[in-house]
Formats: sequence, C-alpha cells, structure tokens
Amino acid sequence: MRRRVPLRKSLLVRLLAASILVAVCSVAATAWLAVNTTSQEIQQEQVQTLSGDAGIYETLLGFAATHQNWDGIGPVLADLTKRTGRHIALTDQSRRPIGGSAAPHASPVPSKASAVIDPLDVDQTLAPNSGTTRIDPRAVGPFALSAEERTQLRSAAGATADCLRTRGFAAETGTDPSGRPNVTVAGLAPDDGTSATCGLPRLSAPTPTEQQALSRLGELVDACLSPEGLGPVKLGIGPSGVVPSPRVQSPGTPSPGTVIPPSPAVAPAVTPTPLPNPDADRADQAVAACVDSSRRQQLAPYVAPAALLFISDSNGTTIPAFHLTRAGALRIAGVTGLVLALTVALSVLLATRLVRPLRALTDAAQHPTEPHARVPVTGNDEIGYLAAAFNDLSERRERIEEQRKAMVSDVAHELRTPLSNIRGWLEATQDGVATPDLALMASLLEEALLLQHIIDDLRDLAAADADSFRLHREPVRIAELLDQVAEAHRARAEAAGVLLSVLPTDGEAELVADPVRLRQAVGNLVDNAVRHTPRCGSVTVAAGPVGEELVIEVTDTGTGIGPDELPHVFDRFWRAEKSRSRQTGGSGLGLAIVRQLAHAHGGTVTAASRPGEGSVFTLRLPRTDGTTAG
Repeated sequence: MRRRVPLRKSLLVRLLAASILVAVCSVAATAWLAVNTTSQEIQQEQVQTLSGDAGIYETLLGFAATHQNWDGIGPVLADLTKRTGRHIALTDQSRRPIGGSAAPHASPVPSKASAVIDPLDVDQTLAPNSGTTRIDPRAVGPFALSAEERTQLRSAAGATADCLRTRGFAAETGTDPSGRPNVTVAGLAPDDGTSATCGLPRLSAPTPTEQQALSRLGELVDACLSPEGLGPVKLGIGPSGVVPSPRVQSPGTPSPGTVIPPSPAVAPAVTPTPLPNPDADRADQAVAACVDSSRRQQLAPYVAPAALLFISDSNGTTIPAFHLTRAGALRIAGVTGLVLALTVALSVLLATRLVRPLRALTDAAQHPTEPHARVPVTGNDEIGYLAAAFNDLSERRERIEEQRKAMVSDVAHELRTPLSNIRGWLEATQDGVATPDLALMASLLEEALLLQHIIDDLRDLAAADADSFRLHREPVRIAELLDQVAEAHRARAEAAGVLLSVLPTDGEAELVADPVRLRQAVGNLVDNAVRHTPRCGSVTVAAGPVGEELVIEVTDTGTGIGPDELPHVFDRFWRAEKSRSRQTGGSGLGLAIVRQLAHAHGGTVTAASRPGEGSVFTLRLPRTDGTTAG
C-alpha cells in the first residue's frame, strides 16, 4: 500500500522550498545591490549635475541683479559652456532668444525650461541663500553707495575694526553688494559703551543715498498700506540683507537700535503709528507684504527682466546620460560573485544531503547477494519510504530465496522416493530376486503415477508463477460439480473409514468458471481433508451463494491444525507433520495449487481450525466472469 508523505516532509516540497529560497535570496541580494549602487551613482551624478546647474543659475542670476538688461550676456554664456560642457540658452518669457552657446546637433531650445532667471523671484532650490523674500541680495538698485560714500565708510569701518580688536574682539571688515563696508564680530557683540567708543553708531547711520532710497521706498509702502487703513511706517536698514547698512554683524545678535526686517533689505525701524485695527498679527503681515512688493517695484528698473534658462547636453537632452562608474561596476560584480558562491555552496549542501541516502540505496542495490543488506531509514519523506521499501524488498527476497532453496530440496526429496522405489524393484528383478509378475507391474505403475502427479503439480505451480495460467470459463452448476468430486474420492474415503457427504444445495446455483480447474481445487481440498481425518471421522462438502460470491466449504473432523501452523497451510511443500511420507502426508503442493486456482478465478481460499476438533477450508469465488485469469 502506498504511504502518503506529509506535505511538510515531502521531498518535492523541500526541493521546491530550497530552490525558491535560493532564488529569492539571490534575486533579492542582486536587486538590492543593483538598486543601491545605481541609486548612489544616480544621486552622485544628480548632485554633480545640480551643482553645475546651480552654478550656472547663480552666475546668470548675479548678472541679472546687477544689470538693467541682458546686453553683454554672450561672453558669460560662452564661458559657462566651456567650464561645464553644457549647452545653455536664454530666452525671454515669449521664448525669443536672448543668447546661447553653440552645440552641434542641438535643438534651438528644449521643450521645458530648466529655470527662470528673475532676481526679484529667486528659485530657492537652486539658490538657497537668497533669503525669505526671494529677492537676490545683489539687486541693490538705488541703495548702491556713491564712490565718495564708499571711501568715507571704508575708512570709518577700518578704524572701528581696529578699535574693537584693541578691546579683544575678533573684528573683520567686509563689503556688502551695495558697496557699503561692514564690520563683523565673531562671538558676543560689544556692549553699548564699547560700541559708542569705537564709533559703531556713526557707521549705522544711513548715507544720503540710502536715505533718499528709503524715503522713496517709504512712499511706496505707505501707498500700499493706505487702502488697508494702516500706516505710515518708518523704515530703516536691517542687520542682514542685500541693502548695506553700517552695523556690527554678530551671529544671532541684531545691531543696537535696529529691528530684524521681514525682508533681506529694509524693515520698519520703529513701531508704526498707532493702528486703528487691533489685530496686530494681520497688521504685521500687511506691512511685511507691502514692504516686499514695494521693494520689487522699486528694484524693477535696476535689474534685467525675467528670462527662461534652458540647459541641455550636446545631444539636446535636458537630463544627462547615466554612466556606471568603474567602482560601482566592480562592487556589483563582487557582490554578485559572492551571491553566486553562496548559492553554489547552499545548493551543494542541499544536494549532498539529498544524494547521500540515494547513494546508500545504490550501493545496497549493487550488492544484493550480501546477507542482511539494509539501508538506514533517516527520514519520513519519499527517500525514507524508498529506503523502507528497499529493506522490505530485501527481506522478501531473502524469504523467497530461502523458500526456493527449501523447494528445490523438497522437490528432490519428493522425486527421489518414487524413483528410488522404481529403481529398487527394477534392480531386484534384474538380479532375479523379484519376479516380474502383475503385482510388481501394478506397484511400479503406482509409483510412476505418483511421480507423474508430483510433476503435474509442479507444472501447474510453475504456470501460475509464470503468469501463463489460462482458464476456459463456462457456466458451471455447482451441485453437479460437487457430486462429481465426491464420487471421485468416495472409494478412497471408504477405504480410510471416513464418511464423505455432500450437503444439499440449490440445484440452480451456477457460476462462471473453468470446470476442470474448479474440480481440481475442490478435489484437492477433499483429498486433504480425507487424508487428515482419522477412521470413523467425516468430511462434509457444502456450497451456496452469498451475495455476489459462491462459497464452497469443506469441513472435516480430523486432527486439526495448530495456530502457529495455520498461516502456512497454503505454502508449498508444507506438512503439518514433517515425518509423514508421500503416501500418508502428501507432497505439500495440493493446497498451494488451490490458492493459485482461487486467485486465477478472482477468489480467495481460507482455513480455520482447532486442534483435535477438525478444520474448515472455505473457497470464495465470484459468480460472474469479473476477473481475468493470470
């Protein structure tokens, strides 16, 4: 019977799971490596590209913030193209060309602009230092100091820085985009006394140029706030931004007397006049918005108009081609090789564990003659079941080999007895000891018939083993067949003092069978029962239909069979008493032939017995031709 392997222990499931695990790990590792390496390479290239594009943007933005138009931009674009290797083109808002660098096979401009160059609306992604107002700090416009003011303030800023250094402050001078010098102090800002001594208030005062620009800006802001019912406001120079202011710059600390503005240029220096609207937050937001819009309005005439920037490669693509670096390629190759090595190692390990029991089976199968050839059963899977089946096959082969040897010995013994009798009588006749009369001839004939009977039994068993046992089926009346068998054995039963009887059966009971072989099977059962029933005993034959089967029973009142011997009654050359001769105990082939005949008809034969009470042999045969003789 085929044993069902649990799914979790199935060899197929384990092989599939191992293959999937190896494949998933390999694919995952390779994919992770490829994605990680490619992402790093792309990120680095994007950073480089963004850095280059940001440099181009910053340069053009500075030009726009310091020029009223785009005249003279050609040399700047040519220099940027030479330094970056990128094709750069500028157009106005209507895409009319302003300037551009030559590039072979490049389209006039790409379909999408890379950025908008507008110093009054800076792209904080490309220029993050533009401040919160998004106005380029270099766009100073009317706040640019005159040459005389710059010279005066530069001298004052130098003196102030020297004064601060003598008092232990790390002061440095610089210049704002408007040309105004400034003083920067690292660390803490100086106190009020030091500031006054070193002349910081004088540096913080707006110059006439700045005062004029602030006045014009104040008018624009007041005009913006008037519809809101706000204003007027007073504006001053803030501590940070593009509009220079004479101040000391200390990180995180505003200059005295000034207010950090909401824009990088100017801011309300004092609190506006009392506002009629009590909502201070809304008022502050309105003031900041008006200051920002007024600054753009004031600076617009001093900066170049907004322009569209187009950056592309020499082939016209705006996104540079991705090229995997040598280090990235080596990293991918190295990790891929490692994954491959681990995959091979895991596959070899799994294959070795699976092949080891198969090799043991192969070695055992190649040496079948070794006694007790067995293989260890190491698992509850297909290989374990195969090993168990091989061990069972080896055990059956050993039993068959033992039976074969015993059969050869029994056949030789059974044939030797009649042959020895025939030879003895013939030698006695040749020597003149015995007279060749009719009695001697009858004795020799009986021995020859016994020998012929043994040979016929062996031929029948050989035909059954060779699958060449053929039946000639036809309808058989079971009552007539039993009467024929009883009549054939009645004389022998009477001679042995045994009463042989056939119980009445349904005269119409039939089955499809080979009548000759069926009489042989029932006859062997009756002969066996008569031989093992003592004098004054009885043998009864009965038959009847039971469902789709016909049951034939042969019951005797003989000596019976012990429980240890009962399983072997249908084995070849088996006798209940090993000391019995051919004449008293038979050859031991009759019941084996009965079993073969029953199987050939698609039926079964069984035996039941109790020692000292007798035995019952039951033959069950299908009533129709439902099987094929084999």
